[in-house]
Amino acid sequence: MTATAPASTTSFDIAVLLPDGRHLIAGEWVPARSKAVLEVIDPATGALLARVPRGTAEDIDDAVRAAEEALPAWRDTSPAVRGELLYRWAELVREHDDDINRLEAMEVGHPVGPSPIAARLTYLAGKADKVFGDTLPTRSPDLLGLTLREPYGVVGAIIPWNAPGPMTVFNTAAPIAAGNTVVLKPAEDAPLTALYLARLAQEAGIPPGVLNVVTGYGAEAGAALPAHPGIRKMSFTGSPATGTAVMEACARNLIPLQLELGGKSPQIVLPDADLAKAVPAIVRSIVMNSGQVCAAGSRVLVHPSLHDRLVTEVADAFRAVRVGLWDQPVDMGPLINARQEKRVLDYLAVGREEGAEVVVGGGKLTGAPYDDGYFVEPTLFDRVRPGMRIAQEEIFGPVLSVLTYEDEEEAVAIANGTRYGLTATVWTQDVGRAVRLARRVQAGQIAVNTLGDGGPAGAIGAPFGGYKHSGFGRSMGPDYLEDWTQVKCVVINAG
Repeated sequence: MTATAPASTTSFDIAVLLPDGRHLIAGEWVPARSKAVLEVIDPATGALLARVPRGTAEDIDDAVRAAEEALPAWRDTSPAVRGELLYRWAELVREHDDDINRLEAMEVGHPVGPSPIAARLTYLAGKADKVFGDTLPTRSPDLLGLTLREPYGVVGAIIPWNAPGPMTVFNTAAPIAAGNTVVLKPAEDAPLTALYLARLAQEAGIPPGVLNVVTGYGAEAGAALPAHPGIRKMSFTGSPATGTAVMEACARNLIPLQLELGGKSPQIVLPDADLAKAVPAIVRSIVMNSGQVCAAGSRVLVHPSLHDRLVTEVADAFRAVRVGLWDQPVDMGPLINARQEKRVLDYLAVGREEGAEVVVGGGKLTGAPYDDGYFVEPTLFDRVRPGMRIAQEEIFGPVLSVLTYEDEEEAVAIANGTRYGLTATVWTQDVGRAVRLARRVQAGQIAVNTLGDGGPAGAIGAPFGGYKHSGFGRSMGPDYLEDWTQVKCVVINAG
């Protein structure tokens, strides 16, 4: 690993972008009812970035009531007008793209890079006036049968800390475009990008109460959101344990839920794979955002004929990974907080105890500029068996496990042998084998000879979501807006 010089993060003034200690309810930037605040910490330096409200059930109730008040007018707004407002939001995102990217990089810790936010907003804006009902055949010519698609009403969204910008857009723009009003609860570790995007939505002309953002801890503000009787649908992205709790709250209120709960994604390397293409993608998939990506390809399944070469090349690439602070030319930054750092380090110990071989990495990075942050080495484990915890459980860190298989049947069995099913990648020059594996691997997204981080690479409007314990429902697909509507059947006697 290569160290970089410490970054000067103080040159970026967050106070210019956001009001200190306030979140957005009913179009107003207000403190928490309790006046309590949370500190948002730079995971690379430990420095204080900003303070946000420590919202509770009272703040959630205020936000839901604001959304209820805004709903009738927004529901009845022309879909074309809704789309135009989303276009304006997308244009403001493009205009302030640098600020958004730097803000997210600072609070999450990942290097500054390109963002899909504006493009996804533009896509959703174009879908706003393209949600259709159907005409139905009838038993009499005097009858007219049709269906209408109407918004659910007030909906809630809870998003994680690893990609707050895209997650904000995925979970608010589609329901807003469909005529719903939204209460968003961002993660307490990284709420700033969500707040700033909400500010830009305001500036775009999206009316007060249509988008509300309440910050706070998950056990306080987060738990109160799906439990609120005014919420008519929820989306949640995060851990299976918390997702289960959200699902239980939704069940008590009899409301639908979209869940995305992470993965343990396999990368299947067949004997004819082009390693010159595969190795850089495999490395990027696990060091991107320090492995804190639900779609990270954390398991490499390789045929013995390529095993030694692949391990050597991946190890060399890991040693060349540049690790440092967000505004330096690096490949990887810190983990989000001390809790996540401990989690990853604990898994490194588990891997050793289970008998896996550490090829490179395996510990915490120390010395300048690492001592003040949560930096863990990119780690490559070899001789991993399918039943090991490091091959079964989502680590959410820069930890890659190498497993071997003897034939295609065993590769499929290992790939499908976890409780997750979010993404998978197949590396081969044989189209027939690629098609067979794409059909047989249990995952919501399959990439062939490309990096499948967040959906099949290059596919515009690719639906994203998982099988099994990776959740249910899809975001960003061509029918995504329809998922935020409910169907009403109307029969008219015109005789």
